[in-house]
Amino acid sequence: MRWRRAARIVGGTLLILLGLLWILQGADVVQIDPILCVADCRPVTGGSPGWLAAGVVAAAVGIVLVMMRPRQRRATSSRI
Repeated sequence: MRWRRAARIVGGTLLILLGLLWILQGADVVQIDPILCVADCRPVTGGSPGWLAAGVVAAAVGIVLVMMRPRQRRATSSRI
C-alpha cells in the first residue's frame, strides 16, 4: 500500500505546481510564449480569470491529495 501513498504525494505535488503556474499566468505575473502552435502564434497577454480559477482548484486538489491520511481498515470479525 505504500505505492498508493507515494503516487498520491507525487500526483498531489504535480497538481500543486501546475496550479501555481496557472495562478501566476491567470494573474498576469508570468507570461510564457506558446510552445506548440499550428497557425497564428501570438502570446496571450493580460490576465485570465479562467486560468486563475483553474489554478486555484488544481492547487487545492493537490493539497488535499498530499495531506490525506491513509484510511484505517476495520477489523472484521468472522461470525460463524
